[in-house]
Amino acid sequence: MIHIVFNAADVETLEKAIEMDESLKGEVLQVKDDFAVGPLQDIFSEVGIVARSNWWAEILANSEFSGLAKENNIDDPLLVSSLKEKLNADEKEVLWIWAAQNKHDVSGYYWLMSQLKDYQGRVYILYLNNLPFINEKGQIFYPEWLSQIPPKEFIKAKKLARPITLSEFEVDPDEWARICNEGKMVRILEGGKKLVQFDEDYYDATLLKHITADWQKASKVIHHFLSKNKNATGDAYLLWRLKKNISEGSGFDVQGELKGMKDFEIKSKVAEQV
Repeated sequence: MIHIVFNAADVETLEKAIEMDESLKGEVLQVKDDFAVGPLQDIFSEVGIVARSNWWAEILANSEFSGLAKENNIDDPLLVSSLKEKLNADEKEVLWIWAAQNKHDVSGYYWLMSQLKDYQGRVYILYLNNLPFINEKGQIFYPEWLSQIPPKEFIKAKKLARPITLSEFEVDPDEWARICNEGKMVRILEGGKKLVQFDEDYYDATLLKHITADWQKASKVIHHFLSKNKNATGDAYLLWRLKKNISEGSGFDVQGELKGMKDFEIKSKVAEQV
């Protein structure tokens, strides 16, 4: 049995669950890219893969995130090749894809399963969509991320595993192809497995509202955004958008270098005048 998750924190949580239940025993692997943002055109071709890699290099450049891809050995196409090799080598091997109800996991699910149609019947999905769990305080809650689920609750979740159907292997890759061909940069989960898309400036207006008349480090602006908005994304993407807005606009005062989140401070000229 091979388990696939889409977040580093999920790996540790699932491994703890496996320690409690031998029936879950298997290798836990992670798809590391965040397919909820960025270009997706020709995503399964060398041209598309390189274009996406170059885009991430631009997003992460001149910040504390520089070199992140290399440090974390992000090579998801290689992961898929390895999965196929393992499935081909052992006809009894099965793959379990674990996904919570968030745009990051659902985008990753579409990307991954679109490449595994040849293994229909051996690829399982555990989509924790609007399912209640019990937290460590004994309270019922609806997790947005797998890592929020106590390891012992994963043992219950395994009952939800089901093979991805032939129909899903027909419909979902077509949906992913449509998403890829739209040429948008930001994906939001509207419900179920439905992703809607927007331009790269989707988060800008809300992000910039957290810039005040007082000097704040970029890290504080981003933290406020993340703590107050349900629809959010990674801090690397937000830092890139913040720096881009500063570079292109004249409504801000800045001190420091536009590099990492703690390297510069920002305040609003408009707010100061008011």
